[in-house]
Amino acid sequence: PDTQLTPSAAARVADGWTTSTRTGYTRDWTTFTTWCTHAGRTPLPATAETLASYVDHLATTALAPATIDRALGAIASRHAADGHAVSTKAARMALRSYNRQWARQGGRRRQAPALTVHDLRRMLETTDDTLVGLRDRTLLLLGYAMMARRSELAALDITDLRHVPDGLEVFVATSKTDKDAAGATVAVPYGTLLLTCPVRTTTAYLQALTDTGITQGPLLRSVDRHGRPAGTTDAAGRGTGRMSGAGINLVVKRLAFNADLQNITAHSLRAGPATAAAAAGAPRAWIARQGRWSEKSTAVDTYIRPADAWRDNPIRKVGL
Repeated sequence: PDTQLTPSAAARVADGWTTSTRTGYTRDWTTFTTWCTHAGRTPLPATAETLASYVDHLATTALAPATIDRALGAIASRHAADGHAVSTKAARMALRSYNRQWARQGGRRRQAPALTVHDLRRMLETTDDTLVGLRDRTLLLLGYAMMARRSELAALDITDLRHVPDGLEVFVATSKTDKDAAGATVAVPYGTLLLTCPVRTTTAYLQALTDTGITQGPLLRSVDRHGRPAGTTDAAGRGTGRMSGAGINLVVKRLAFNADLQNITAHSLRAGPATAAAAAGAPRAWIARQGRWSEKSTAVDTYIRPADAWRDNPIRKVGL
């Protein structure tokens, strides 16, 4: 009994992961166990040799190194959850070798381009003043102002927003880097222009929802072809009409297509303001706080460095 979880404790431990993380880990674990079955190996507990061989197998399929690294993390997490120790040292040595090969062959991490304010305006201008148009503008502007992940936007409820004199306070209940699920309150200030003001746009959208009788439940929800918002609040989480992260990504892609922009995704709403804020001289710590990056995260630097490379370029000082 000392080594067993009670059913309720097991459920609580499993619920500690966010939905997106749990989905990704489940997919990675299923792929690993399928390979083990074909290779005649034991997935749990797996040996160091099995993990290294699996990394080599994934490398032959030309997966990005970051994808393989995530798969290793999923396997290690599954072992830890089941009380098994697993060595990933050999696997990570194999992954390091593949990283070098990937770089030599011109491999690059594919990343959605940062969305500029100019291009954001172009996307906003493709919308109308219907409920769908208001929702789409709110999605774009809140996502941009909050440097939000699409999962964070999808999880927002109407009651997570609070008007204050300087704008909006938005409560993000769970976030990728918020391991303890303590939540974070994000300040969203008024914009200078009506078209790009996240506060006035969101306020107009909330009023439109109120006019249909909706004052609680999901903020971003589906709207049918007759302009009616979907769903009502349901304690069990059924039939709420809440948009998924994938649905939010589709909206962003549709608006980008309508504005004749290429390769824009929901992640562009996060990368764009981080890059623009860095170019304007905003401190790294404040950018990380607004976007809910960990203080030790190197991910935020991938958006800041391109701006710094031009703003602080030493060659500007040599008199060419």
